[in-house]
Amino acid sequence: MAPETLIPAKTSLLFFDMLNGHVKKDDAATRERYRLVVANAVRLLERARATGVMVAYANASHRADDRTSVYTLRDTDNRLRPLAPEANRPVVVAGTWEAQVIDELAPREPDYVIPKYRWSAFHQTCLDLALRARGIDTVVIAGGSTDIGIASTAFAARDLDYHLVVVRDACASPETDNHDQFMRRVFPRMARVRTTGEVLAMLDPPRQG
Repeated sequence: MAPETLIPAKTSLLFFDMLNGHVKKDDAATRERYRLVVANAVRLLERARATGVMVAYANASHRADDRTSVYTLRDTDNRLRPLAPEANRPVVVAGTWEAQVIDELAPREPDYVIPKYRWSAFHQTCLDLALRARGIDTVVIAGGSTDIGIASTAFAARDLDYHLVVVRDACASPETDNHDQFMRRVFPRMARVRTTGEVLAMLDPPRQG
């Protein structure tokens, strides 16, 4: 059985693409999908700060001209829709309101903000270097989308030999079926899948006396 405690000095809380452009879109479906996710993420952040856990943010950071992206041949866009010309436009552009972390999870000076240009938070970023420099061996991940960025980052973390905790109710995907499938049948093979409440208990600060 995996141990149900987390050592703060060896743990990082990683928020994936918790950005205005993804979380605070105008459509009601997106806002509702992220409502509980954001509330749970805030609880995780508060506990991480209280216990000294390293906090990191993996944020899409695309150029306005999108010249850091390459679009390989594929059948559909990320939502399994037929490709259209606008499918290759960046969703968020670096330096804009859309690319900023949502106010509820605003980074502070000690935190790590990791610009990324691909699905994985590890691909050609400084995330792995920052974690290893601090002796961290466990990553707790929350954000979206479950079946794209979270999944890609989880596979990379597994191949880099990190212990991984995926927070089931602090991750989101436009496709509920995909979210559930990854949480039930994919992530348990490489990670501990836990609720926010369970992760908070794993980080419960030691009681005095």
